[in-house]
Amino acid sequence: METYLRSCRGVLQSHMKNSSGLLHVVLGNEACDIDSMISALTFAYFLSKTLESGKAAVPILNIPRAEFPLRSDNVFLLRETGLSQDYLLFRDEVDLHGLQQLAITLVDHNVLPEADHALEKAVVEVIDHHRLDRAPSPSCSVTVETVGSCATLVTEHIVQKAPEVLDQQVAQLLYGTIITDCVNMAPEAGKVTPKDSQYAILLETQFPKLPPRSILFQSLQNAKFDVSGLTTEQMMLKDMKTVSGGDLRLAVSVIYMTLESFLQRPRLQQELCEFCHKHSYNLVVAMTISFINDKEPFRQLAVYSSCTLYRDEVSKALEKARNPNLDLRPMSSPYPDVKAYVQGNTLASRKKVLPIILDFLKDRERKMAQSGNLEDLELEDECTQDPSDSQQCCEDSAIEEDSGVPPTPMNSLVEGCPLDNGLPKINAEVLVEKVSKIASEEDRPFEGQ
Repeated sequence: METYLRSCRGVLQSHMKNSSGLLHVVLGNEACDIDSMISALTFAYFLSKTLESGKAAVPILNIPRAEFPLRSDNVFLLRETGLSQDYLLFRDEVDLHGLQQLAITLVDHNVLPEADHALEKAVVEVIDHHRLDRAPSPSCSVTVETVGSCATLVTEHIVQKAPEVLDQQVAQLLYGTIITDCVNMAPEAGKVTPKDSQYAILLETQFPKLPPRSILFQSLQNAKFDVSGLTTEQMMLKDMKTVSGGDLRLAVSVIYMTLESFLQRPRLQQELCEFCHKHSYNLVVAMTISFINDKEPFRQLAVYSSCTLYRDEVSKALEKARNPNLDLRPMSSPYPDVKAYVQGNTLASRKKVLPIILDFLKDRERKMAQSGNLEDLELEDECTQDPSDSQQCCEDSAIEEDSGVPPTPMNSLVEGCPLDNGLPKINAEVLVEKVSKIASEEDRPFEGQ
């Protein structure tokens, strides 16, 4: 595995220089959690051993290299398995849109984000364990099954098609990922399925030198939940996925502490405001997770936006959700722009919450398209200021106040604008009145002439 990963950069550079032969990229999701990373690395390794001559496969981690140290459990598992992160390829190091003769396998997600829509024609395979949102196509093989870990499906693929690819190193990567995603295979966590158990046991049986399950799981958990020293921005980026629709662009982040502790961070609302403006989000959903007695999950959820309309819309969608019912119970928040909840349904991880948000966005876009405009959206692109903080969140605010120039609409910071669905409908009577008024003004002489 190490020899293969060390060769990937050279393979990529050779392809970029000569554009000879097919390059098969295995691309994980934008969260780049341990499941996404290991699924990409191991499936690309499997392809490198099984592809026809003249074809090459490389894994690409779908985040900038600078963000990788925030995935502390990823770093830990690589180190424990004897692999250096120096050999990895990251999204900011590869121009996928500029590559020729490209094939893509998506692992741990099944739809590319809007920014990568042009790459859809290159997607030839999908292996995922989330809800299928991809339209069927004869040119793309799809394996989607709601197991606890995508690594389980990758393991199944390797075992069935090329079992010789499995060695101690590959097995430890897959095994550590499966037991992490499935919360040490504990049924009460609601993540493990029979197939996850089947392949975890298979790996334990074939590779008896694997670290003991409980010890490896606890070590990975300790690494994953270690957020000491991280800024609010780093916490948000550590395990984040983004979704968008119409004028809304959301960040959905998993935060590894109690919500009470998170809300007690100094200047939190101001920092969330700065985070949104820096990364062009207009709403954040923070899903906190901690454990009772180191075993039973405890979940809380917060919705932040400086726009009251956005905050209320998303909060109501989550409160009213029935598939699944999140059982949200309001809790006190020290900030007016943050709605806080205890999440009674502890089995509803982000994987189950994201479809709720996606359905809300689709329904919202449909209603906006039917109305033909966004006039009913009274956006508030203002950051609520912390009374203890005399410095404004956005540098533009003071400039806009002094100059009299209206503030930049929030939808100019995200994909889409009010005119994407066509010009607003104009009433004929109003139009005639406007034209008549202009004509009469043109006939009237200027003052002073």
